[in-house]
Amino acid sequence: MLAEISIFPLDKGVSLSKYVAMALDEIDRSGLAYRLGPMSTCIEGPLDKVYDLVKKIHKKMRRKSKRVTVYLRIDDKAGRKNAMKYKPASVEKKVGRKLKKG
Repeated sequence: MLAEISIFPLDKGVSLSKYVAMALDEIDRSGLAYRLGPMSTCIEGPLDKVYDLVKKIHKKMRRKSKRVTVYLRIDDKAGRKNAMKYKPASVEKKVGRKLKKG
């Protein structure tokens, strides 16, 4: 499954990179495949492991903040693996060229 997560505290001011870094440290340590984006992070792995990771990050963030917002989107397609690699490649194939990655 693919899960896109954006998690942040609402009571810590304008600059939140310290909290994003805290979440990314947990994601990196999880061993799951992930891709950091400018406004969210995409994680790929089994449902239970992804949910456990999101729960762990949420609890850690909640210990630092009185209010936390979590945006979580899930794309769970049976039998699919390496979706972070193959989904963009599939779109590029249909467009007929490589697209900008950032």
